[in-house]
Amino acid sequence: MPGFVGLPELLLLGVVLLLVFGPKRLPEMGRSLGKGMREFKDSVTGDKPDPDRFAVPAEVTRERQDAA
Repeated sequence: MPGFVGLPELLLLGVVLLLVFGPKRLPEMGRSLGKGMREFKDSVTGDKPDPDRFAVPAEVTRERQDAA
């Protein structure tokens, strides 16, 4: 059956990716891929992320202003 991707093909693809990008770069690529997929899903479904999810606490903001 042409086009079928089985376990041997996935293992070969994983080895090639590891050789091309290296062990340090693969986790970064996985995180960025997951983040992009999450953003795409949210944009398609119309869900908006919680604005406080990435908010900087007030104490940190004050410390940064005092240091400047």
